[in-house]
Amino acid sequence: MRRDAVRNRRKLLEAAGETLRTEPGAVTMAVIAERASLSPATAYRYFPSVEEVVKAYLLGVIVQLRNYSHDCPKTGPALFEDVSQEWARLVRSYGPAMVQIRSRTGFLTRLRNNDEVITPVRDAWERPIRTVMRHLDVPDEHFDHALFLCNAMFDPREILDLISTGLTEETAISRMTGAYYGALQGWARA
Repeated sequence: MRRDAVRNRRKLLEAAGETLRTEPGAVTMAVIAERASLSPATAYRYFPSVEEVVKAYLLGVIVQLRNYSHDCPKTGPALFEDVSQEWARLVRSYGPAMVQIRSRTGFLTRLRNNDEVITPVRDAWERPIRTVMRHLDVPDEHFDHALFLCNAMFDPREILDLISTGLTEETAISRMTGAYYGALQGWARA
């Protein structure tokens, strides 16, 4: 990409993130373009719809988690707990924008269909979840459901909600992690 194209795309993504954080109900291509100091026509050259710019923004955050997960030297439950803490940090940092990661389509359907948002989510969590599964003696055949449980339990809305009740980020994630381990064992036994 040309330098100006890279700059404009970055400006649009930053504007989308700012709008999602401060006015999630006002996300339109016109608002994003205005915040990026670009025309709506220019914005549409980079992203065909507001949904596409939001998806690209969220993918950028998920890629951060994936890279963190891949580079983390820990193993077993320590790896899962560390990646969970990083996820909470990202959710807190990006705030309400992260709620946009949800879809009307179910997680497992999106996973089976290689959804472009869910694939990096899987990449981010696969190693941490598989190490916990081995640690808890949960058979590998339960991986997709373990990923499903992780997605449900570590929902950005719920993390933000727990933190807003006065729990520290560390306490919220510690409790969620313990609940996840129990749910994973219960799922495998059921």
